[in-house]
Amino acid sequence: MEDEIINKVANSVLEVFDLEDYYQNGIRTQIDISQWLYEGFLLKEKDFREALKNHDWTQYQDQYVAVNCSTDAIIPAWASILVTVYAAPFAKKVISGNFEDIETALYQEKLLSVDFSVYQDKPVILKGCSKKPVPQSAYLLAIQYLQPFAKSVMYGEACSAVPLFKKGK
Repeated sequence: MEDEIINKVANSVLEVFDLEDYYQNGIRTQIDISQWLYEGFLLKEKDFREALKNHDWTQYQDQYVAVNCSTDAIIPAWASILVTVYAAPFAKKVISGNFEDIETALYQEKLLSVDFSVYQDKPVILKGCSKKPVPQSAYLLAIQYLQPFAKSVMYGEACSAVPLFKKGK
């Protein structure tokens, strides 16, 4: 008689929390302020304002936009705010930073709407592998939201999970 193979992982009470499920689709792009600086370093207000006025902002339609400066220029705070004034009517969201900062902002926003109480007193695996970009900061947020509810939290895959947290008795 052959032994039947039983998938113990599929039959377990473990709940999987997969951050990839909360990934927001859409184009991510960066706007580099240095393109409008004199020699990449000096902001001349009149020229800067003129360049922004003449820029084609429609190219950011429905995109997630990060505003940054790739040079070591000292940029006044109002410069990135002014870029946002022009980009915001077209973009889905405008943040200060880079591509990872976009992902962090999107996960922060999305995780706020998750009902974590469904994980009350359950063992949870915070899934580690993903095909979509999930920043480390999203995992830090997720564990903070899961911890008050979950009985335990592990990281990784069911076959090789690393224990992170176990609620005391």
